[in-house]
Amino acid sequence: MARDVNAPRNFLCDIDSIVTVGHSPLTEKRFRNSARVSERYRCFETLPTRANVLFGHALAAHCASLSVYLQTGSTLRPACGAPKGKAWLGDEAGTNSRMAFDGSTVGSDLRVERLLDPAQLAALAPACDAISRRMSPRSPFATSTWLAHWWRHYSEDRSLVRDRFFVHSVRDGQGTLIAIAPLILTERPGSGPFRSRNLYFFGSDKSITELRGLVCARDAEAPVVRALLAHLRDIRSEWDWLVWNGVLKDGEAHRALGEEQGFSWGKETVDHILELPATWEEFRGSRSRNIKESLRKCYNSLKRDGHTFTFRAVADAAEMPAALRRFFELHARRAVAPNLVSHADVFYEQRARQLMLDIACQPTDALSMRVFQLEIGGKVVASRLGFVLGDELYLYFSGYEPEWGSYSVMTTTVAETIKWAIERRFRTVNLSPGTDVSKTRWGAVPITTGNGVLVSPTPRARLVFRMLSEVNQRSRPGTLLGKVLNGARRVG
Repeated sequence: MARDVNAPRNFLCDIDSIVTVGHSPLTEKRFRNSARVSERYRCFETLPTRANVLFGHALAAHCASLSVYLQTGSTLRPACGAPKGKAWLGDEAGTNSRMAFDGSTVGSDLRVERLLDPAQLAALAPACDAISRRMSPRSPFATSTWLAHWWRHYSEDRSLVRDRFFVHSVRDGQGTLIAIAPLILTERPGSGPFRSRNLYFFGSDKSITELRGLVCARDAEAPVVRALLAHLRDIRSEWDWLVWNGVLKDGEAHRALGEEQGFSWGKETVDHILELPATWEEFRGSRSRNIKESLRKCYNSLKRDGHTFTFRAVADAAEMPAALRRFFELHARRAVAPNLVSHADVFYEQRARQLMLDIACQPTDALSMRVFQLEIGGKVVASRLGFVLGDELYLYFSGYEPEWGSYSVMTTTVAETIKWAIERRFRTVNLSPGTDVSKTRWGAVPITTGNGVLVSPTPRARLVFRMLSEVNQRSRPGTLLGKVLNGARRVG
């Protein structure tokens, strides 16, 4: 017998009734073993084609955002304060904070307030950049310049995805700004019974934003995290889950999040910081034998074949458009080159390129770009982007001509960039996050931060999260649902 195409609406209504009848919250095992849920779930696979595509878009986005956290094998804990034997109802959450008259949360001498629009964030730009200067290591993605341009280029408002400005400020008892939580509330789809409301830090893009999280000095991270957790409990009905990034591993804030009910840790991010001495000779002499040999070979191979190079650091805004165009070409060529370690072309979208151009052509004291170039025979054969953050240099993405790969031109470019930084008295070079050998072999100091997901302490949120976890499991390649989701991704 054919199923009613309105079944998904009934599916969600039935799911809500399961949780709110007054029994203990569903465990993942009970959810998966529920014949009622399974029967309703199977109706998704028989939806008409257009409904499949629309629903597939939403599920594809949900599964992409959740998959990194659902591979840890951890089990979601019940929400904080939920009474044993019944679902989360009433005012058990928020007992450690109180709501201020303007809708902000006051607790532990810190005040959390929501900013209403990008104009209010722009008004805090000087204070935001002052905080970012106290971060260690500093991050280009925590500057007011990056935040403003990122929101302008990457926030979405369409039927399948709707982003709402959800940035919060945190002030101390004297009213001094000590942190900014650059959050967006993403609804997928933009409306309707399948809508989920997920909180993300600015940077939910395709690897453009390499480090996400609070704009906050490390010594204030723990109290800020606790104040935000209290505020989020107060407004628990407004969101379903939060993807939390960038918490220093084994720090006090990391422990506070790990103890929060409804929170589960996922993958970690490892950043690599080079501390620079006074001279290049001192730096090279302190490296491992392997990197010394690599440096010797990359310079000697060019010299042996009669090639001379010129190294440039492009900083002039007038030269930036041409320098970036060449960088995008080299980055794309490296991405499609055969027989090399796979790398994605993260700048294939026009908005990613425009974001880089806007930042490059509008430098500030807090953030400015450099385009490092290695030129041989009058042609740029390798390039890497960098961000200047006071006396710290952040090395971003790179690209090179694959036919010059045998000369290790990218190693030469990085070495020349480090020389450039030492000559200008930079204190550190950030090689950016990752675990590939191009970063680890330089002998940098690793800094590990944790990423996780916090599920709102409401029946709806716990259920939506578990439902999408189930969808993620059922959408493996080769399954019918997996084919629907893959089709939706291609359409999008």
